[in-house]
Amino acid sequence: MNFTANQIAEILGGEVIGDPLVEVSTLSKIEEGQKGSLTFLSNPKYKEYIYTTKASVVVVNKTFNPEREISATLLKVDDAYKSFTTLLEFYSQSKQAKSHIEKPNHISESAIIGENPYIGAFVYIGENVKIGNDVKIYPNSYIGNDVVIGDNTVVFSGVNIYHETQIGKNCMINSGCVIGADGFGFAPNEKGVYSKIPQIGIVIIEDNVDIGACTTIDRATLGSTIIRKGVKLDNQIQIAHNVEVGKNTVIASQTGIAGSTKIGESCQIGGQVGFAGHLTIGNNVKIQAQSGVSRNFKDNEVIQGTYAFNYNDWNKSHIHFRNLPKLATTVYQLEKEIKELKENNE
Repeated sequence: MNFTANQIAEILGGEVIGDPLVEVSTLSKIEEGQKGSLTFLSNPKYKEYIYTTKASVVVVNKTFNPEREISATLLKVDDAYKSFTTLLEFYSQSKQAKSHIEKPNHISESAIIGENPYIGAFVYIGENVKIGNDVKIYPNSYIGNDVVIGDNTVVFSGVNIYHETQIGKNCMINSGCVIGADGFGFAPNEKGVYSKIPQIGIVIIEDNVDIGACTTIDRATLGSTIIRKGVKLDNQIQIAHNVEVGKNTVIASQTGIAGSTKIGESCQIGGQVGFAGHLTIGNNVKIQAQSGVSRNFKDNEVIQGTYAFNYNDWNKSHIHFRNLPKLATTVYQLEKEIKELKENNE
């Protein structure tokens, strides 16, 4: 799909400097721009590329004044970075603009499908499913019985959404996600054999949630596993049964959250963080990558640990770790004795 510089200026509320009718059909990095592409300049580090880029249109800040001739048409806006992000969203939506039902698939007669759906080939939609308007479900996805999916949500290929899951509006669920699988619930008997505890709860995903590829969200044992509004989850995250993630929290890849832990609003969690179960994490907490979280934290705390180091040093240090209480007692006793010696010598 082609757009002129004028049309893009109308979308962004910008000013065209150059040819208003020049057309672009793709986006690019400024250093890799080719004829027919649109790019942007925000970081001064890339300033020199604006004089050599072959891109047809470059989005720049209104404060930018060229020092020499530029072949591209300029589109001046208040914030080039933010405007380019808007264009990325627009471009992505236009590429995904589909509204038809492919064959073969299975759609239960009791399912309710909203207006303008896209349902790809080999999709399975179970009994009593309710799907909103402008929902896109890509090929080879499974939607179990009694699932609810809100308007404008996108379910990419190979996603499995188990029965009774509730998904809000404007969500994006990437390929390979499994939502609503049984939580990890087993109880040992007197012989040490584990028996499965039925997981009869559900998963609730509220509006404007993004879920990365191959992330898993388990159903609750009882009640609900809940992902609140605006949460952004990276790829390959494990969220266990009865976990609650507060609104606008972001979590990076390979993080694991054990059962019944509650994470507050607007938290920032790095990659490979591990959470023990039944914890409560406050709002606006920042947790650095590879941290191990084993206790509760209050609002606004910044957390980091543990550290990896040489294997032999670890083994030696571990002996001291085990003796820390005894060592601390010794230090306190020595401090007391030194203090008494000083007082006696005065």
